[in-house]
Amino acid sequence: MIAVTGGGSGGHFYPGLSAARALQTRGHLVVYVGAQEGLEAELLPHTGLPFHLLPTFKLSLSAPAQALKRLPKLMASLQKAARLLRELRPKVVLSTGGYAGFPLAWVAERSGIPVVLHEQNAKLGLASRLLAPRAARLGLSLPVRLAPSLASRSRVVGLPIREERYIKEEARSRMGLCPERPLILVLGGSQGSQELNQKLPERLTPLLDRYQVLHQTGPRWIDQMGSLERPGYHLVGYLETPLAWSAADLAITRAGASTLAEAAFHQVPLLPIPLPPSLDRGAQAANAAFYIEQGAAARFYGWERFEASIAPLLDPQEHAKMKTALAALSPQGAAERLADLVEEAL
Repeated sequence: MIAVTGGGSGGHFYPGLSAARALQTRGHLVVYVGAQEGLEAELLPHTGLPFHLLPTFKLSLSAPAQALKRLPKLMASLQKAARLLRELRPKVVLSTGGYAGFPLAWVAERSGIPVVLHEQNAKLGLASRLLAPRAARLGLSLPVRLAPSLASRSRVVGLPIREERYIKEEARSRMGLCPERPLILVLGGSQGSQELNQKLPERLTPLLDRYQVLHQTGPRWIDQMGSLERPGYHLVGYLETPLAWSAADLAITRAGASTLAEAAFHQVPLLPIPLPPSLDRGAQAANAAFYIEQGAAARFYGWERFEASIAPLLDPQEHAKMKTALAALSPQGAAERLADLVEEAL
């Protein structure tokens, strides 16, 4: 039996779910272990996978006093993870990170059970840094500079995503958009981005004579932004992302790992606007920098220079170059490659 753990957010949960399903198709018994407080608590009952949920919380070393207050909760979480591990007795544990993927993997490493890690971002997150020294294997979504001892156990496998494509005109029609008009897609992550919501509608208005816009606000922002909707500028709280990416010609997004991987799979040139490094330890900034270095994305110069930032996406030659660069970064087949890595640790 294989235990897959990870979550707290979609970026950590969906790769684990994709890998779990790939392992199931190979005949393995798979159990998913997530967090009671995570997104996976709502989603796992609909997957058909056997699952367990542990009490845990977001890890942080930036606030030592707060971390000390949470120490009893962490110990309780590790104790419950230990009991669950004795019950499940997995042959290997796959952790896709986030605070949800830490307790079971931590206990497994100290119980002699091989642990395979998957890192989504262009730099190791806190959970990965804590678990990596004892990990049997480390799967990377993007090349990451590692110490030699860890590099020898790592491999770039890509980031598992939903590998679904639709004909562009069909995707637009299904979403109630004009089938023939080019589309700018705005994505702020699964919860939306207040910054993108506030800054983009006014700045994209001059482009509505050539493009239509599909702007995902996030569920909590949609009501207060409704008054900004107008012909050609469509606001939605939540998107079916394979349809949206299939419909898009270019995109303005946050720089989460899953978002960039989906852009690469669908070959949609984009302007990634990362979170401030203080909010995510620079993970999104590192992701954006990698795509920019590969010629697969435009550089964001700040809101005061937005026109200069988006200009490469509107230039046909630059747009074509980015599509070619994105094709080279496509994560297609990542779930199977991650499943291969897990089987190597059995």
